Amino acid sequence: MARSNSRTKPASPVETRGGDDAPNPIWFKPIMFGLMLVGLIWIIVFYVSGAQQLPVPSLQNWNILVGFGILFLGFLMTTRWR
Repeated sequence: MARSNSRTKPASPVETRGGDDAPNPIWFKPIMFGLMLVGLIWIIVFYVSGAQQLPVPSLQNWNILVGFGILFLGFLMTTRWR
């Protein structure tokens, strides 16, 4: 009967550190928190300015989506933070 290779243990007892376990680069945390803050500030400026004036007047109510999109990118980066 054939023996399965998936049950055999690795040859060396030393664990190797893969690319997924490597620490994040130094720029990762400032960019992550920066995106979250910029998204929040974008939404606050939109509401405080009278909801059509700032940050980009031609976008009108789409400024909400832009702000939440930037905020979402920052939160998405938290899933890769080590």
